Amino acid sequence: MNSNRPPPPPLTRGELAKEYLSLYNAISAIMWLSIFGRVVLLLPLTGPASVYEGAGDFTKWTQTAAVLEIVHSALGLVRAPLLPTLVQVASRLAVVWGVVGAFPDATAAAQGPWYSSMLLAWSATEVVRYGYFVLHLRGAVPGFLAWLRYNMFYVFYPVGITSEVVLVWRAGQAAREGWLRGVFWGVLGLYVPGE
Repeated sequence: MNSNRPPPPPLTRGELAKEYLSLYNAISAIMWLSIFGRVVLLLPLTGPASVYEGAGDFTKWTQTAAVLEIVHSALGLVRAPLLPTLVQVASRLAVVWGVVGAFPDATAAAQGPWYSSMLLAWSATEVVRYGYFVLHLRGAVPGFLAWLRYNMFYVFYPVGITSEVVLVWRAGQAAREGWLRGVFWGVLGLYVPGE
């Protein structure tokens, strides 16, 4: 073995960004796949009442990790515009922490399928989205994945948005403080033009 070989040249900023984004997207896809798997396993075994207990905390932290997408946009690592990225991530954080996290008994535990259906819609979409990004960065997106990336929306968007609205409504009903109830009703009003 020739030990006199020169070391490989250092990666350029663009190459480093590509490697980092590939890793970020791969980890995100795996995390969302884990959520999808948890929900799919828990639903038939124990019903929707146990999904929050089995996936809630992991979902909160997985969604919180998406704050990095705001950073990616702000730094110009991705082409995604900053404001829509900020709104999307903030709205999901509000749902997992401010709605379901703050009112789990009213929104997730034993309250029907809404939390589970939201997680199934979100996680299926995110597994495909992040998987697409990983392969896109490598220049190897199969046609079926591109098709899923741009067509799953038609099925999962109505499921996700309906689930979110029901959860916000239930949290609003459970809020004891009048001002907080008003915040939830105001948030519901934003769903119509905002989504």
